[in-house]
Amino acid sequence: MCRSIRQLRRAPDAGPATTGEAEAAALQYVRKVSGFRAPSARHEVAFAAAVAEIAAITERLLAETGTQVAAGPDPFADPITRKAILAARPARAARPRAAAQAHNEEASA
Repeated sequence: MCRSIRQLRRAPDAGPATTGEAEAAALQYVRKVSGFRAPSARHEVAFAAAVAEIAAITERLLAETGTQVAAGPDPFADPITRKAILAARPARAARPRAAAQAHNEEASA
């Protein structure tokens, strides 16, 4: 749907999702569905209410599916934290590929 919405469901050892992340996802969803990046003054109350309701539903869904939700901001909102998270991703993603590649090389030898 919207590339800006990140998956919030996590493994138990990955730490909890935050209320800020749920709100950011809800905001992106409402923007996508409504077609407004920012609502007009006339629609602002409805827009904000929709974001709040969807954020609460998201938090409830995560809790019921086993992902803890902690109060806190969206870590991607802080540029320094975002850079650290993104920098850690390739290293984490490269490990399984490297192990599979080594396994394939051993099998063909």
